[in-house]
Amino acid sequence: MKRRAYKYRFYPTSEQAVLLARTFGCVRFVYNAVLRYRTDAFYERQEKVGYTKANAHLTALKKDPDLAFLNEVSCVPLQQSLRHQQTAFKNFFDGRARYPRFKSKRYRQSAEFTRSAFKYQGGQLFLAKSKEPLAVRWTRDLPCEPTTITVSKDSAGRYFVSCLCEFDPQTLPVTPKMVGIDLGLKDLFVTSDGHRIGNPRHTAKYAARLAKAQRRLSRKKLGSRNRAKARGKVARIHAKLSDCRMDNLHKLSRKIVNENQVICVESLKVKNMLRNRSLAKAISDAGWGEFVRQLAYKAEWAGRQLVTIDQWYPSSKRCSGCGFVMDAMPLNVRHWACPECAAEHDRDLNAAINIKAAGLAVLALGENVSGMESVSVSGSR
Repeated sequence: MKRRAYKYRFYPTSEQAVLLARTFGCVRFVYNAVLRYRTDAFYERQEKVGYTKANAHLTALKKDPDLAFLNEVSCVPLQQSLRHQQTAFKNFFDGRARYPRFKSKRYRQSAEFTRSAFKYQGGQLFLAKSKEPLAVRWTRDLPCEPTTITVSKDSAGRYFVSCLCEFDPQTLPVTPKMVGIDLGLKDLFVTSDGHRIGNPRHTAKYAARLAKAQRRLSRKKLGSRNRAKARGKVARIHAKLSDCRMDNLHKLSRKIVNENQVICVESLKVKNMLRNRSLAKAISDAGWGEFVRQLAYKAEWAGRQLVTIDQWYPSSKRCSGCGFVMDAMPLNVRHWACPECAAEHDRDLNAAINIKAAGLAVLALGENVSGMESVSVSGSR
């Protein structure tokens, strides 16, 4: 059994909206207060505060008469926020993330509820301290009763609930098809069998609307209601961009996983590539990292294999016919001829063919091929 989160949109009543606003505010306050307490304890007294002491500090905060509002909401989301903070510190000390930051009320707000703080009965979801069920738009049935739920509100003012459930993934029938994928900007990706998926460039489609909304926002007085309304309009455009991008990537990744048994892709250090100011906006809009992430977990669930080729493998400079490697291959060169065998190559198609050959060589030999420092394989064998 595996765990999967099912996300739905819901529409709270006025009373539920007030309760959720209080819950979000209390979760944010507790997280920031405990983070300040842990930071000051280290810098002032060289004391390391773990989860146990952080939880004791939360108890002290709730006993403070000036902070009586913390008792008006469920205690579970407050405790869960400390668990998330502990995970953030662990990731920081392990070198996987930077130091935890304070939460702001202007961005996404969320609160996590365990089974003791919600009830799922008869297809309805009830939160603690709320008598009415959430008006959830159930787009699909849950496989079982959720173990935890996360209620969130994005910067565009939309409410979502994410239900974490256990499910048994269905393995797809074995197919002989295998594919190599070369990610790009002109085309979102090119496959080794010659299919080109155009880059929809969602940001460019909404650039004029976004610029107009941002100009109007810049003219509003700080702290005014009109500025809050203008900020909401900008957030809704960004939400539209994000939804369009995610919808497209989900459809493409699902199609690739359904049709191919082995999927070979090139691993890219997207964070490092974003340092290029000329291409940073286009790279962010393409969503390469999210696309590969979706391929990874969908391939695992479906019984497929995803082979990740090292980023330094010369897929574009290597001739897919004879194996000759060019000394240099600038980005403006889209077609080239191999000086060894005189074969004409399309840059992206040639790279996809090489990525597929390298991935299949790893699966066949069980070792790295020449020109690659590391190769990772995920999915079932």
